[in-house]
Amino acid sequence: MRLRYSVLLLVCLSWDFRICTGITVINNTTDFQQEYRPEGPLVLCKFLPKEFIECEEPIDHKGNKTAKDEKDGFGCVKFGGSWYEDVEKAKVSCTVLPYIECYGPKTFTREGVPCIKYSDHYFATTLLYSILLGFLGMDRFCLGQTGTAVGKLFSLGGVGVWWVFDVILLITGSLQPEDGSNWNPYV
Repeated sequence: MRLRYSVLLLVCLSWDFRICTGITVINNTTDFQQEYRPEGPLVLCKFLPKEFIECEEPIDHKGNKTAKDEKDGFGCVKFGGSWYEDVEKAKVSCTVLPYIECYGPKTFTREGVPCIKYSDHYFATTLLYSILLGFLGMDRFCLGQTGTAVGKLFSLGGVGVWWVFDVILLITGSLQPEDGSNWNPYV
């Protein structure tokens, strides 16, 4: 009995330890010899949720549709939009995070990524500025619209008319940040 274990131990030491114990490294190469089994434990890498992958930010083409077409749909012509239909979708390159096992190539293209960017513009804060200090143009300064903010400041909110008009525009969603970013959802 001891002789059998000694021989087995010598064979294991002379061989690769992973092969001897039956432990294999899964999916470290791009050589996929086996056929994909949907009922198996591995998910296709391109179907992993965003918590398990790292995607590049969409390229900002700044209104140049030709540049987007030259890059085969990678990047965004415009960012932002208040409604789902208004938001442009783009292709980005994604990579699976280390130590996540999946089937298929670890780097792939994901389509339908929304072209949305957030900055430090909060709707609730801007609305409070508009109600309380709108006659001084504070809401327009907050949104980055400096030219109209100065005009509103010197006219004291257009003698109150511009002030009320901006509050209505803000509530209806017609007054947005100047840089084209969306409202930050977290306060």
